[in-house]
Amino acid sequence: MIVTTTPSVEGHKIVKYNGIVVGEAIMGANVVRDVFASITDIVGGRSGAYESKLQDARETALRELEGRAVALGANAVVGVDLDYEVVNGSMLMVSASGTAVTLG
Repeated sequence: MIVTTTPSVEGHKIVKYNGIVVGEAIMGANVVRDVFASITDIVGGRSGAYESKLQDARETALRELEGRAVALGANAVVGVDLDYEVVNGSMLMVSASGTAVTLG
């Protein structure tokens, strides 16, 4: 499965547009992780715990997107867009959307 942010795949022709697909992931944040992230923010540096949670959410959303594309008979998803939101101040939501296509 090719998943790309570009509107086409170089060297391949889109022979069918199968429809828009979306994958979402909502991850809860842990209170202990929040405390350590706050300390990291105060003293500077990166928060590895949050980066890991963000990566997990992104990978989950993209897997869900791919699964929905396969269900439509697609072999690629083009024009993928990733959106990140914080829900209720403690939940991280990542959504991935794109167009499921069949490449020839």
